[in-house]
Amino acid sequence: MNLIRSRQRVADHGEVFTPQWLVEAMLDLVKGESERIDSRFLEPACGSGNFLIPILKRKLAAVETKYGKAAEFEKQHYALLALMCIYGIELLADNIAECRDNMLEVLAEYLGLEPSHYFYSAARHVIAQNIIHGDALTMKTADGGPITFAEWGYLGRGKYQRRDFRLDVLAGMSGFAEEGSLWANLGKHEIFTPATTYPPATMRELAALGEAPF
Repeated sequence: MNLIRSRQRVADHGEVFTPQWLVEAMLDLVKGESERIDSRFLEPACGSGNFLIPILKRKLAAVETKYGKAAEFEKQHYALLALMCIYGIELLADNIAECRDNMLEVLAEYLGLEPSHYFYSAARHVIAQNIIHGDALTMKTADGGPITFAEWGYLGRGKYQRRDFRLDVLAGMSGFAEEGSLWANLGKHEIFTPATTYPPATMRELAALGEAPF
């Protein structure tokens, strides 16, 4: 893979891609987390998925190890959970489109999905919420709104719970726990409040939300 697309993009945006061998070496430093289905990863400058794709592949390998011989229902739902736990922010529109497509392709290939399958549409919806076109430094989307991430949880029996959190609020929490802070005596439950909580949804219900193109 070329580490730069053009000198102009390097000059304008500092865009340089990490070589694959280095990506794998860095993920090996957190091997246990990168191979855990429900561990959460955020790449604040995700490009076309240089880090996120290997993370997804590692998580899907963990799904295969644990659920490969289980019922297809369990395998599919935990594969979607693996996808749900991966997040990215990217400034450039062509990169964000490529990253989303790449992630969907990896998941679809693993499960043997056709675009007409409802699971495919559910995955599209998740990716659209998790891979954000915006600026991690300003914590704003390309449209100028606050970046908001969906926290997904698998409740079992085919149902997922979604809660939305604003990135700027999450970032601000890092100072709350500092000794001497005005908020140091507060528990996380008192400040870690979601912006929105959604009712539990099945994969088919998520699919109904994910049929539009990225």
